[in-house]
Amino acid sequence: PGIYVCARCGHELFSSRAKYEHSSPWPAFTETLRGDSVAKREERPGALKVTCGKCGNGLGHEFLNDGPRKGQSRF
Repeated sequence: PGIYVCARCGHELFSSRAKYEHSSPWPAFTETLRGDSVAKREERPGALKVTCGKCGNGLGHEFLNDGPRKGQSRF
């Protein structure tokens, strides 16, 4: 339990409460801690590049229409 932060600058990104099980080895979250926690830009159709909202450090990707199924617990 706790807060996930940027490895480069320590900016707060996600709460562990927003984490859910995913088929990839990377952590997956349903929401950011604050509105300015991350920045997103389209990298290709259906895929957004996610970076730290403070320093721009690369955090991975958000794939549109991907996530926990409706009604499925994140925990």
